[in-house]
Amino acid sequence: MSVIGQAASGGFGALFWDIITEVKGSFDPDPQPPGSTVLDDRRVAVVIEDEADIRQLLSDVLESAGFDVHSAGTGLEGIELVREHQPVVTTLDVSMPGIDGFETAKRIRTISSTYIVMLTARSEEIDALQGLESGADDYVTKPFRPRELRARIEAMLRRPRVPVGPPPTTEATTSTNEPPPSADRSDEGWLDHRGLRVHPAMRIATREGAELDLTRSEFDILAELLDARGRVVSKADLTLMLRGDGYGSSTFVSDADARAIEVHMANLRRKLGETPSQPRWIETVRGVGYRLTR
Repeated sequence: MSVIGQAASGGFGALFWDIITEVKGSFDPDPQPPGSTVLDDRRVAVVIEDEADIRQLLSDVLESAGFDVHSAGTGLEGIELVREHQPVVTTLDVSMPGIDGFETAKRIRTISSTYIVMLTARSEEIDALQGLESGADDYVTKPFRPRELRARIEAMLRRPRVPVGPPPTTEATTSTNEPPPSADRSDEGWLDHRGLRVHPAMRIATREGAELDLTRSEFDILAELLDARGRVVSKADLTLMLRGDGYGSSTFVSDADARAIEVHMANLRRKLGETPSQPRWIETVRGVGYRLTR
């Protein structure tokens, strides 16, 4: 199968049209594939990409997946499209003239809760970290396959878009007893571990009664670890969990996927106020994954 990044590297010509033909024939035209979750029954997408050929290709990929697509060639134009159309998902190139993708993502986050997928040829961990900290929900490096892009987007749509809510009530956060060292589920659906509390259904997370401002991925990782109750959860397991059920037909996890989990975990630990060397809540099992402290 052809890949987008290779088509972008020059000599587009026949290769571009081969990909377009493949894209148009690869996806079910049903605008709502089984298992997908669509907010307000809308499938609106914005593509922000300065390369005209790649912009058209991404538009075709999303239109084939049932999205109403609006595209822009600069960050400022893209921000206005997001403001006007309030898309469910936005794809965003990192390297653009004017304001780059990182700054564009930050500005979009002030006006919209759209899912943001950053597309870039940069593969260094620091770039992924900067992208996620700018507000991106996923960070995809080029070259990548159109089918993979759609699968990642559909996986995001199956995850709740509700932001982490306000701190729970005093009754929910106050306990006269010391929390047990392992995570326990209360009758109200809370998961607890040494003062760290998560309610997966309500999308609420607190640390010793204080609200935690987590991204969707950080929240889902934290909830997964607390629900495991001390069992080791591998990076591969966390990657597949973030993808959602029904991600393509493969459970393959790339090095880039593993690095993305490490970036999410670094951000989560920073917000919790702990370090890998002195963990209070989450410890690293070298070469395997993560688990709650004992």
